[in-house]
Amino acid sequence: MKTISSTPLPMSQIDQLEQLANVVPTELRDVLNSLAASLRDGDDVVAVDPQQALTPTEAAKRLGMSRTHLYKLLDNGTVAFHRVGRDRRILVSDLMRFVAARDAERRELAERFASQDRDRSDAIEEIADLL
Repeated sequence: MKTISSTPLPMSQIDQLEQLANVVPTELRDVLNSLAASLRDGDDVVAVDPQQALTPTEAAKRLGMSRTHLYKLLDNGTVAFHRVGRDRRILVSDLMRFVAARDAERRELAERFASQDRDRSDAIEEIADLL
């Protein structure tokens, strides 16, 4: 795992990275633009091998949850894993898939709540207009 810290990078270097992205092949352009956007936002960028296998303790730490909770997710099939002997291992790619699905579910839930609030406000305005 390699971490690129955004702290010491001047904005001029990030601008140069974006300019470079305009002259490279499309596949690399997307990577460079994502990298530049993350650095501009002040985020650190971490490069990992998606086929790296993590122990449940390492995976739980990366997810910011307890090992016990992660074991529940493993047991119910929410997070994919494979066995090495009697031990479990989780691929980084499977962990990333879980995080993406969890984030999508959270966004969908937030959208539904926002929609309910809009619908409620519209209904109140309609009632107020009728009175």
